[in-house]
Amino acid sequence: MKKSLIHVQKEFCAECSLAITRFMRNMEGIESVEAEDGMVAITFDETKTDEDRVKKIAQENIEKLGYKIEE
Repeated sequence: MKKSLIHVQKEFCAECSLAITRFMRNMEGIESVEAEDGMVAITFDETKTDEDRVKKIAQENIEKLGYKIEE
């Protein structure tokens, strides 16, 4: 298992946190998703998906919710 962290400019509201968690959990290879305190922590199985794909999909969906990613 590997963990990927994505930092967001501001803290998620409860509804957005739940939305990103539910969406990401449905991806193949995702073991857990924690979205809180301005960060999304995604634990995934590297044999089923790669980190670049996980980050790209997470970032796209975070931005669709109206949040900006910190570099």
